[in-house]
Amino acid sequence: MAEPLIPTVDLSPFTKNDEDGKKKAMEVITKACSEYGFFQIVNHGVPINLLQRALELSKVFFEYPSDEKLKSSPASNAPLPAGYNTQPQQSPDKNEYLLMFPPGSTFNVFPQNPPDFKRVLEDVFSKLTETGLLVETIVNQCLGLPPNFLKEYNHDRSWDFMVALRYFPATESENNGLTEHEDSNCISLVFQDEAGGLEVRKDGEWIPVITAKGTLVVNISDVIQVLSNNKFKSATHRVVRPKGRSRYSFAFFYNLQGDKWVEPLPHFTKDIGESPKYRGFQYSEYLQLRLRNKTHPPTTPEDEIRITHYNITS
Repeated sequence: MAEPLIPTVDLSPFTKNDEDGKKKAMEVITKACSEYGFFQIVNHGVPINLLQRALELSKVFFEYPSDEKLKSSPASNAPLPAGYNTQPQQSPDKNEYLLMFPPGSTFNVFPQNPPDFKRVLEDVFSKLTETGLLVETIVNQCLGLPPNFLKEYNHDRSWDFMVALRYFPATESENNGLTEHEDSNCISLVFQDEAGGLEVRKDGEWIPVITAKGTLVVNISDVIQVLSNNKFKSATHRVVRPKGRSRYSFAFFYNLQGDKWVEPLPHFTKDIGESPKYRGFQYSEYLQLRLRNKTHPPTTPEDEIRITHYNITS
């Protein structure tokens, strides 16, 4: 049988202390992260009916008239626009979204309707936070770092955020939903409806991510790529909009606190005689540069700020 293009990993061995199962799962994850930074997970601890309910309620919300959705517009002091928003008119990305920080954050602006939406969003956020911590622990092991290294480095969960998205149907002339990019954070978790549309670049080709019900997509992001000095790759991905229907999805960003310093770890540089491939930076500085890509889209793709901005050229 041919190997699936995007591997699916069962996480139950990590909660059942199945050492043989853990070893096999870590081999698959290490290979995927070393090559292109993408894999899928099942038995991840998030109830399937909760994921489905979140998608259902997001569809209800995004189908409301604009004036109803705009009641959840972001507060001006938030580091990211928490609440309801749409992409700028000039943006090549064609979606609307609802963004939230951890439950209890003063930045959050929740819709009043549908009535159950706030509770479901908070439940999903809490469950995905737990899954993010588990995946981070597994990545820590796969990289051969000291136990709990990433957990201690990245212990502040206040900068995590989640986005519910609706992508508008494709037109005859264009179908871009989200331009190709890598995520700036540590680890991203995604679930999408049956419309699909998420694609990952592997060996120069775009591979559609076909997700089964209840599956979560994991992509390694820029912080892990820098810390590991390119041992693990930040996944290049995009969203292609389907024709004749909207696409709904959720993306959870297991993030890093803004004051953190990010640079290749000695474990992957001087300890093994390798030169660092990136200069160090404060994470909030990189976030501001990435946010500017969205608020002031560059005229050419080459002008877009990516993690290559910090490359050390030999």
